[in-house]
Amino acid sequence: MNDTTIRTRGASESPAGVAASGRDSTLRHLGTAALYTLVSVFLLGIVYPLVMTGIAQLAFPQQANGSLITVRGKVVGSDLVGQLWTKPQYFQGRPSAAGKNGYDPTATSGTNLGPTSKKLIDTTRDAIKALKKANPNATVPVPMDLITSSASGIDPDISPAAATYQIPRIAKARNVSPATLEALVARTAHGRQLGFLGEPHVNVLELNLALDEKP
Repeated sequence: MNDTTIRTRGASESPAGVAASGRDSTLRHLGTAALYTLVSVFLLGIVYPLVMTGIAQLAFPQQANGSLITVRGKVVGSDLVGQLWTKPQYFQGRPSAAGKNGYDPTATSGTNLGPTSKKLIDTTRDAIKALKKANPNATVPVPMDLITSSASGIDPDISPAAATYQIPRIAKARNVSPATLEALVARTAHGRQLGFLGEPHVNVLELNLALDEKP
């Protein structure tokens, strides 16, 4: 190695050369990061949602569009969102803490009250009294889901026991036999998913629509 080679290397490693090399490296990294960002946004923010939406619309159009229920061409609700039922001739759902009057899908929530909360205890006692007053001829114990609200506040389902509890009231209001309503509840009840997930349940909207279809 001669003096000329040493001098050449020293010149190439001058501060100005190092700074220029650093700037070039930074620009390359920024360009790579920007490219990856744009590709990721395009693939994951546009292509993937469109593909998944298309597959859902082809394979599961009912569920993909909100599981809406229509009667004579008019949307009356959704399988997924509970409604407030107050008339005695209909099955009623769980209490709701969602929104001012309950069952507000834009304000879904539970009470967030603990088991030792005095407010929760008083509210539950009042709910039991109101339920017994509205169903004086009930022949089974008060079901827990008719006196406690769900975590979402828009639970569309009740237990078969909760439906059975209301049968005497509805039978009287509609002048039908309890046996007819018991058969209707059994026919519209859903079992556990895959045989072991969740609990048996009845969709209140489906049950009331089936109730209105009866002569």
